[in-house]
Amino acid sequence: MASIAHSHDAQPSDPLGEAPVVQTPAGAVRGTMLGDSNAAYLGIPYAEAPIGDLRFAAPVKRAPWDGVRDASSYGATPLRDYMMGVTLIPEPSFPGDDTLLVNVFTPKPGDTSAKLPVFVWIHGGGFVSGSPSSPWYEGGAFPRDGVVVVSVSYRLGVDGFGRLEGAPDNRAVRDWLLALEWVQESIAAFGGDPDKVTIGGQSAGGSAVLTLLSMPKAQHLFRAVVSESPGAFGSSREAAVARAATFAKRLGVSPTREAFAALDEDVVFKEQAKMSDEEMGPQMMKGLTGADANGVSAWAPFVDGDLVPYSFQEAVERGVGADKPLLIGATAGEFEMVSTMMPAPLDWLPRRVALRLAGFSGARGRTYGAATPGKPRLLFGRVMTDFLFRFFVARTLAARSAKGGAGTFAYDFRFQSAGNGFAGHCIELPFAWDCLDSENVPANTGDNPPQDLADTTHAAWVAFIRDGEPGWQAYDTKTRQGMVFDRQSRETEVYTRESDLSASMSA
Repeated sequence: MASIAHSHDAQPSDPLGEAPVVQTPAGAVRGTMLGDSNAAYLGIPYAEAPIGDLRFAAPVKRAPWDGVRDASSYGATPLRDYMMGVTLIPEPSFPGDDTLLVNVFTPKPGDTSAKLPVFVWIHGGGFVSGSPSSPWYEGGAFPRDGVVVVSVSYRLGVDGFGRLEGAPDNRAVRDWLLALEWVQESIAAFGGDPDKVTIGGQSAGGSAVLTLLSMPKAQHLFRAVVSESPGAFGSSREAAVARAATFAKRLGVSPTREAFAALDEDVVFKEQAKMSDEEMGPQMMKGLTGADANGVSAWAPFVDGDLVPYSFQEAVERGVGADKPLLIGATAGEFEMVSTMMPAPLDWLPRRVALRLAGFSGARGRTYGAATPGKPRLLFGRVMTDFLFRFFVARTLAARSAKGGAGTFAYDFRFQSAGNGFAGHCIELPFAWDCLDSENVPANTGDNPPQDLADTTHAAWVAFIRDGEPGWQAYDTKTRQGMVFDRQSRETEVYTRESDLSASMSA
């Protein structure tokens, strides 16, 4: 399988030749072949560059161009080098201003009669990092199996989510909407069917697609959702106002569009990264037991009363998106790896003291402690895993199944890395994308990850994207059935501990 280079020049390495010219409504594009069934069209703009008068503005649909646009290399990313922290996914940044782009991978370029299902991917990264141009996403497994893939870029951090006076709220959410409108108008030219669009994402991307699922104005743009490891998210407009005010004070300006637009991008993003580093520990501790609805994401979608009128929980109660199948799950040990970063002497603490440090006391602490074995360091990682990810998934499964509508399908990814012994954050991605031979995969999975697990996981994702069902029964609160992905994958009860504990922790 050929690959795109991931240096700053963003040029293809070892291409297999030019891909056919495709005529989109905005203009013609020429891509490159990455395999017999994988034509890549990279860096296609869906919006005007968000600079100048368009900085901190709603995205503006890209004007048509003349001639044939070269789409054989990745375009600029909203991600900048200094925004990149520790990442489990290879996520390159490319410089430039023209950042609101899509990348398309297709087995049927130019075939408007193919009408293949489409998988639109929104990357993770805590809404402050991440890239749509990872080598994990460009692999040919989905196109090989008859799925057109579109990866989307969007504005990050304060540019995308900061609540500024004089600026439209939730600008990154507006980016997602405009990208999905591009898919509706243009994907047939790449062999895709605009009526068969599934949106998917992992981590912050998993939360992003749930945000879209909760929005009445987005319902016509997709038919199904894949949400992998969505973090607990959602905020009020008041909290977003306070957050922007705090950040503006650090910069010495008022929290207005005019004031922020007058600042150099580097100044804003570097101060944002500095503040995130300072807050990471305290923010995680607040997120441990649900004290902060945003978990560890300081910048995130928020309820604005207009574009995002409801929290996700309220949207489920109202039945918004109930007609759309949802595939949702988490890994067994999302943040358990943080235990390896903590001082070993913490394990000398009595468990009752460790539980108190994690925010538990009294009967609540005894209940959680009894259901959560392990030494204190592992306990801290388990608390973060539960309250930031697995409890949220369990509550979503229960709420969706109680309302009826389209199927909600649960998965629980329990395969443990041979390297660190954890089923940690991001470990399912190379299996779902069937890209075990891609770069940096062993850092997540350990050496020699099982290909048969990738075959099983990827096949389930393909079936869901194609048919709206992954191959096992929908979740309901009586049987709690879902799919466990492991060395021996099986359909069984899932999230029972989390469902029961989440209910008792909320009581």
